[in-house]
Amino acid sequence: MSDLAARIPEDIKSAMKAKDAVSLNALRALKTAMSNASIEKGHLTAPLDDAEVAALIRKQIKQRQDSFEQFSNAGREELAATEKAEIAVLEKYLPKAMTAEEIAALVDAVVTETGAASKADMGKVMKLSQERAAGRADGKTLSQEVAKRLS
Repeated sequence: MSDLAARIPEDIKSAMKAKDAVSLNALRALKTAMSNASIEKGHLTAPLDDAEVAALIRKQIKQRQDSFEQFSNAGREELAATEKAEIAVLEKYLPKAMTAEEIAALVDAVVTETGAASKADMGKVMKLSQERAAGRADGKTLSQEVAKRLS
């Protein structure tokens, strides 16, 4: 089991003791997603590595961001605030995000290394960029930077 995956159940216990409902809800949802991912790998006790757990956390954050937008647009500010608080809890588990300059340097290096020259090469550049970013940059930001370099 990865360090990140082992930390989640401990933090759930801490949230229970502290009666922190927001953290508890966010972490329980994450633990359920981790269990589902383990089952998809083969069985409930299949270990997840840190990269897989980080991907699940990003997915949970994305779901909450979508919900936040929906609640905000519908005027449900109390529900939007809850989603925003859960996003803050989940973001603590992600590695430090790359800066725009770091992303630009990474994409430049990958474009040079792969010899990419046009948008047709975007797939191979994206694949290598995502591997090297290791979860420290979201796909949308990387995609925009790659498209800018290859246009």
